[in-house]
Amino acid sequence: MKISKQARREAKELFRSCMVNGVLDEERVRQAVRQVVAGKPRGYVGILSHFQRLVKLELERRTARVESAGPLTPDLQSSVTAALTQRYGSGLNVSFGQNPSLIGGMRIKVGSDVYDGSIQGRLAILQESF
Repeated sequence: MKISKQARREAKELFRSCMVNGVLDEERVRQAVRQVVAGKPRGYVGILSHFQRLVKLELERRTARVESAGPLTPDLQSSVTAALTQRYGSGLNVSFGQNPSLIGGMRIKVGSDVYDGSIQGRLAILQESF
């Protein structure tokens, strides 16, 4: 579906109005969607489609997934959370999980950024070099 420039502009404006102190406000997003659906301006489907994309990208950008081969100690979890908060700002949702296929180390994914300090990642790089 092709979205017009005007619909993109309006969706970006709507998205900016939902931000509070640099963080997306969930209630404002709901209100904005209700208002657009109730008013049904010209090209409102395109506006909502692009708005949904912007909200989805923002949520991914504010979510961190930390995987390790084994369970992390609470001290290590808090230090990783503090380091990620310092780098990406407050309001970051950090979740921890286990992935035994990593063999050792950890992999952190925040939005489109991936930090791979796992043994599996190092072995893959070594294999590509041969």
